[in-house]
Amino acid sequence: MVDETRGPAVTIPHWLVRDAYPFTPRCLTLPDGKLSYLDEGSGPTVLLSHGTPTWSFEWRHVVRALAPEHRCLAPDHLGFGLSDRPRGADYRPEAHARRFAAFCDALGLEDVTLVVHDYGGPIALPWALDGARRIRRLVVLNSWMWSFADDALMRRRGALAKSFIMRLLYRWANASLRVLTPSAYGDRRKLTAAIHRQYLEPFRQVWARGEVLWALARAINGSSAHYQALWERRAALAGIPTLIVWGMRDSAFQPYLLSRWQQAAPHARVLELAGAGHWPHEEEPAEVSAAIRDFVA
Repeated sequence: MVDETRGPAVTIPHWLVRDAYPFTPRCLTLPDGKLSYLDEGSGPTVLLSHGTPTWSFEWRHVVRALAPEHRCLAPDHLGFGLSDRPRGADYRPEAHARRFAAFCDALGLEDVTLVVHDYGGPIALPWALDGARRIRRLVVLNSWMWSFADDALMRRRGALAKSFIMRLLYRWANASLRVLTPSAYGDRRKLTAAIHRQYLEPFRQVWARGEVLWALARAINGSSAHYQALWERRAALAGIPTLIVWGMRDSAFQPYLLSRWQQAAPHARVLELAGAGHWPHEEEPAEVSAAIRDFVA
C-alpha cells in the first residue's frame, strides 16, 4: 500500500535496477514541473542534494545506512533522474536553488542535516543560509560555494565548458556522462556498466543533454554572482557542525579546493579519501556512509 502522507509514488522506469534502488520515490508538483524524491525512514531528517549529471541514485548507499534511524530525503532536481524534464525550463543553478527552497518549504523542513555534493552545494546552500534554524549539521562532498573568478584553472575549464564545441559534445556525444564522469573517478573500474547505465538512461534525449546538462556546464563561470553571494555569507556556517568528505583523486575538483572549505568552516571534521575521486560516496560507499552515520549520531 502506498503511503500517501509522503506524497504519491512515481512510476518506476523499466531500466531502474531495483536491487540497487529499492526505494519508493515520491512526487511533489511545483510550478515548473514534478520533482521525484526519496522519503525513506523516520527520525531526525537528513536532506541530500545531488549534483550533475547524476540524481538521487548516487545517495543509495547513504540512504540504506541512515534510514534505520533517520528520515532521508533526496530530491531529483528538475530535469534529472525521475523528475520532469520540461523543455524550455530554467536549468541554471539559481533556478534549481529556488525550486529546492520551494521543495523544502512545501515539506516544512527545519533542523535538518544537509548533505551536498558537486552542484548540490550551490543549489541547496541558499535555502540553508536563509535561516539559522534550518540546518543542524552540514556534510560536504567535493562541492563548492564560491566564485572561480580568482581560480585560473577552473576559470579556463568554465570557458571551455560554455564553448560552442562543448555544447555540441554535450548534446551529440553525451560528453558529460560518457567522458567527464568516468574521468573524475579515482578508479574508473568502480563505475561499472550497470551503475553507469542508471545515469545514462535519463539523458537518452539529445535535447535534454543540451538544455539540462550543458546549462550547468556553462554556469561554472556564468553564475559567478550566485556563488559569490554564498561565499559572502559563509560566516553563517561558523556555528554549524560540519563534516567535509573529499575524494583526493578528483580531477574535476582538485584537492586544493578543500582548503577553501577549511577557510569557510575551520572547525570542520575532514575525511580525506586518497583513492576516491569526485564521487566518494559511490567509490568508497561503506567508509563514507559510516562517516556520515557517525557524524549525524
